[in-house]
Amino acid sequence: MARIAGVDIPDKKRGEIALTYIYGIGRRASQSILTKAGVNLDKKVSEWTEEEAGAIRSIIAAEHKTEGVLRSEVQLHIKRLMDIGSYRGLRHRKGLPVRGQRTKNNSRTRKGKRKTVANKKKATK
Repeated sequence: MARIAGVDIPDKKRGEIALTYIYGIGRRASQSILTKAGVNLDKKVSEWTEEEAGAIRSIIAAEHKTEGVLRSEVQLHIKRLMDIGSYRGLRHRKGLPVRGQRTKNNSRTRKGKRKTVANKKKATK
């Protein structure tokens, strides 16, 4: 396994796909990185030479925010929204969908497992 930006990327996958295992790098970014480094997009990671891997590492370090730096930056943005009390910040705080989705039926990913509410008991005479 090659180690780039603190992440072990899989050897058996094409370079274009393998780079997307790094947080902050998607398909478009991985394609541009590989073309700048002069590596064929279809070449598997196991076939990369040490020079190619080094070139990819240096491009990622110079031009892209990845992993820990990017995660902390995103968390700071969310914290700022919560601190100023914006609508999006309140939705983050409550653990509800932030981008306008409906919550009556769906949004289980954000809300978590269903919490069952018991029926009202009938009054006994």
